[in-house]
Amino acid sequence: MREIHVCNIKGAVSRLCQEANYYLPEDVLRGLKVAKRKEQSPWGKEIIRQILENADVAAREHIPLCQDCGITMVYVSVGQDVHIVGGQLYDAIEEGVAEGYIAGFLRASMVDRPLSMRINSGDNTPPIVRYDVVPGDELRIAVMPKGEGAENGSRVGMLNPSNGRAGLVDFVVQTVEMGGSSTCPPLVVGVGIGGTAGRVMWLAKRALLRPLGEPNPDPEVADLENEILERINGLGIGPQGLGGTVTAMAVQAEMSPCHIAALPVAVNPECHCARHQETVL
Repeated sequence: MREIHVCNIKGAVSRLCQEANYYLPEDVLRGLKVAKRKEQSPWGKEIIRQILENADVAAREHIPLCQDCGITMVYVSVGQDVHIVGGQLYDAIEEGVAEGYIAGFLRASMVDRPLSMRINSGDNTPPIVRYDVVPGDELRIAVMPKGEGAENGSRVGMLNPSNGRAGLVDFVVQTVEMGGSSTCPPLVVGVGIGGTAGRVMWLAKRALLRPLGEPNPDPEVADLENEILERINGLGIGPQGLGGTVTAMAVQAEMSPCHIAALPVAVNPECHCARHQETVL
């Protein structure tokens, strides 16, 4: 049994919150450069050029990539041979988020009581935390600041099995079309298939953590990703919704078994500012 102290977890989360907001991952930068080459609209090319310039300035000056520093999504893979000592795991994560957002001068956007007072917590807590228990003695932490423009474009559909692949593809494409420019394209489109209404959205979010453009290892799902991407880029929405041939840089899907009477599907768009960082303790 390997022990990990909560102070190390808090410090790691604080650092990841700042790094995720300052630095676009290399896979996303490569995806944007490919999108710039593929984009046929002069306006679209210019927008992607400005996005890349913005990423360079943010990294160089240690300032947020976007004014919306997002709701903090934290994904934790806990090795079954890990023992957390010195406190509670969730408390350490929450304290790390608070510290990171305050120290990094990152905008706090979380409000209490959504239907009434909507008072800002001031430190972007609470985070949304997902835990998975895995083999081993390591603790893997991934932080994804999820901008609300893209998150508001999410949708879950409980389709009938008779809708089949064609109905599923239509649902995803229609969801992206409904989001239009508000999701800040060029997008990475996370798609979940199967499970339950709750699990299918988690699958769509988890797909966004896969390196940009890396196909699903299941050939059936990889083929589906390509089909949906082609349909989405045929919409003509383009970068920032001003028209063009690259509305999405990638479609990334995850699939899970489901009930015989169901075909759950979830769409979770990620804007061009596809921020995430991770570490292993």
